[in-house]
Amino acid sequence: MPATPALVAVIGPVEPALLAAWTSHYRRLGIERFHVAFHFPDHVPDAWRHQLVAAAHELGITPAAVSTGPWHEHTNTELRDALREQAGTGWHLLADADELQTYPAPLNEVTATAEAGGHQVVGGLMLDRVAADGRLAHWRAETGLDRTFPLGGHLTHRLLRGDPRKIVLARSGVTVASGNHRAPGHRPDPAALACVHHFKWRSGVLDDLRRRVERFASGAWSERTPAVRDEAGRLLEHTDRHGGGIDVADPHLAFRRVRLDELPAGWEREAETIATAWRPPAARTGTRP
Repeated sequence: MPATPALVAVIGPVEPALLAAWTSHYRRLGIERFHVAFHFPDHVPDAWRHQLVAAAHELGITPAAVSTGPWHEHTNTELRDALREQAGTGWHLLADADELQTYPAPLNEVTATAEAGGHQVVGGLMLDRVAADGRLAHWRAETGLDRTFPLGGHLTHRLLRGDPRKIVLARSGVTVASGNHRAPGHRPDPAALACVHHFKWRSGVLDDLRRRVERFASGAWSERTPAVRDEAGRLLEHTDRHGGGIDVADPHLAFRRVRLDELPAGWEREAETIATAWRPPAARTGTRP
């Protein structure tokens, strides 16, 4: 049985409560080793930076690095890869701070099954979590993520036209692309995809997206392609049309009630269908805007 994976994550200016919920979730999955770096864009107040780093220490996590400056498209990848070097050999679990993953079996069984099938990566598919009325809500630790954001749907790939696929587990020698979306030369088993609950759509995200669009467009933050900026623009256009929130009634987005402690009903087939059919927007024709 493979050893429990080391978790590798680059964390931005999230709220301490989210960091605590994230840490607790992965400890419940059996994670013991956290290899974490913090990066803060220049606009983040010093007090927020200090509070978040202090919260990490209180949670028993010692950051490997804390940096500030522009969030270029390559920033996350470079920090992540340095963390993977520090994590050493074995399996690495890759997760952003707003991604809480749910698996069909304990992690050791998931990696053992992957190895038995000749796979050096395990894939996942993003499921965007939102409030019941689509508002970009504040949340409280005592209420919890599941109760504040009870709906899960396919906002990322059906509205934003982003890549919903994730590499959630990778052997230490495997190169993983930017955003953890692909591992060139490696294909995860499409019939065994984790559910990546994506809690991005919280209060404050619209300001973050506007800032991202502005700074990528101006060149203050460098980008390799306009994909990230384009996705942010689509979300902003959508929320402008829907009173600052997300249209959870749109059947195309397939929102329904889900929970972190179990895979959504029919997830294996649903995730496999989406992951195997997904293509970059430029490769499609007749795509719904």
